[in-house]
Amino acid sequence: MAPASTLGVLATLRRGVQVSPRLVQGIGVTVLLAVLAALGRVVVPIAVQQTVDTGILAEGGPDAQRVALLAAGATLALLLGAACSALVNIRLFRSSEAGLLQLRTKAFRHVHDLSVLTRGTERRGSLVSRVTSDVDTISLFVQWGGIMLLVSVLQILVATVLMAVYSWQLTLVVWLGFVPLVVVLQPLQKRVNARYSAVRERYGAMLGAVSESVVGAETIRAYGVAARVQRSTDRAIRETRRAMVRAQNLVSTVFASGVLTANLVLAVVVVVGTRLGIAGDLTPGRLLAFLFLVQLFTGPVQMATEILNELQNAIAGWRRVLGVLETPVTVADPGADGADSPRGPAHVELRRVGFAYPDGPPVLRDVDVVVPAGSSVAVVGATGSGKTTIARLVARLVDPTDGSVLLDGVDVRDVRHEDLRRRVVLVPQEGFLFEGTVAENIAYGLRHDEDGTWAPPADDPRVREAVDALGLGPWVDELGEGLDTPVGQRGESLSAGERQLVALARAYLADADLLLLDEATSAVDPATEVRLARALAGLTAGRTTITIAHRLSTAEAADAVVVVDAGRVVEHGHHHELVASDGHYAAMHRAWVSQTR
Repeated sequence: MAPASTLGVLATLRRGVQVSPRLVQGIGVTVLLAVLAALGRVVVPIAVQQTVDTGILAEGGPDAQRVALLAAGATLALLLGAACSALVNIRLFRSSEAGLLQLRTKAFRHVHDLSVLTRGTERRGSLVSRVTSDVDTISLFVQWGGIMLLVSVLQILVATVLMAVYSWQLTLVVWLGFVPLVVVLQPLQKRVNARYSAVRERYGAMLGAVSESVVGAETIRAYGVAARVQRSTDRAIRETRRAMVRAQNLVSTVFASGVLTANLVLAVVVVVGTRLGIAGDLTPGRLLAFLFLVQLFTGPVQMATEILNELQNAIAGWRRVLGVLETPVTVADPGADGADSPRGPAHVELRRVGFAYPDGPPVLRDVDVVVPAGSSVAVVGATGSGKTTIARLVARLVDPTDGSVLLDGVDVRDVRHEDLRRRVVLVPQEGFLFEGTVAENIAYGLRHDEDGTWAPPADDPRVREAVDALGLGPWVDELGEGLDTPVGQRGESLSAGERQLVALARAYLADADLLLLDEATSAVDPATEVRLARALAGLTAGRTTITIAHRLSTAEAADAVVVVDAGRVVEHGHHHELVASDGHYAAMHRAWVSQTR
């Protein structure tokens, strides 16, 4: 399948409809109503011709009754045409919203299915723009441009047929007048497409720059680099503006060409039509009706040029959304074909595991680790040694480039995500909190046992039970509103240590078989750490626990210690054994003890 970025306009539209088929749901009825709406618009020229030729200029003098009947008939036809046009708009709006909901949901879901490595290759703001503003450009075209383009094409066809009935000579004049415009438009549309593609790219980059500066505002102020960041953000905004101006300049040129051509064609029709009338080849009513038809013809042509420009913008956005959907999911869920992974103490094994980030050197090499069910293992090592990568591999946030990670003897790549997420919980170094209350964030750890779906009722009594079981009751009671205390965006109303306390309580409620703690207590003060150590003893009882340890006090209490250095496991054993062996761990332990005295 060809990449979305290389597809033409029609191929992109076809691919888009395949992804969100609800866009064209009921399109047959909508097209029929659009035809009736277009027919309603050509009633006026016919009524004008009949009124002039058979009513006002009738033999024997004006026929007032016929004029009245024609006027009444034309009014009724216009009302019916307007009703059909309104129904077309309603139907297109409903189908487009349903289709865009389908498209946006698929794109959003796919972004979440992408591995952390794939998402890391693109700025968050750019990814967000693909699900929001890029879909909005499609929405604008489908809801406004789509109906107008459909009605305009039909109106052009109907007007052409009627013009040919009244005067084939003038019809030929009209079409010959617009042929040069069609010839010029084809290459111009390609340039418009390229410029709108640049607009969408620059818009995504601008959102990324703005998002980054907002999220990193505290760091920016702390280092006094606000002016530098402002210049960078201003540059992104200026580049977006420049791209949009360049696109609009070309669009204005295209639209002005359509207006100029339409006016010239109308002038030529008046001259040629008058000569035909003088020669007796055209009645006054037919000439007057033809002039109305020319307006009905040229109006949609001018509109079509503007709509085609909007189409290029929508196509650029569509390609970016399709580009996301075409991004392969490297950490794929085996789904129904996956292996069962029943609940119980988890046995974990890493067999000759190797891992390298894209276009980077190996991070892990030939890692062999066995974590017996119900045991606790501390993984220690210098910064950048690969400790956190081990936790990510076991949680299957990424997959190894070599070897395999086994959960109860089954490769985690073969385990259904639903089972894996129920059995394995990772508490990262920086516990992410969602906007809401302390209770709502803790309650994210709750699940329905029946189907594994999330169930976060903040008033669930188990939330308070978890807080008390971890010894966090006094801390929670000291907060402004207890469990109902708002945490702010990303938990910024709490300190880093408090955010980790909430994350640990959330993990407690998840009731996982395998607990992965990635420096989960690194930001907690010593007094709180002692309190948490007691609570964690109850949390980890009967569970397999892998702790990425920064403080070696965690390693001292573990059943086994794994020492990682430069991506390799260099030592593995109990704390006392490793201290006595006088190797890497012993040196690390001596340094740690000297710093804590």
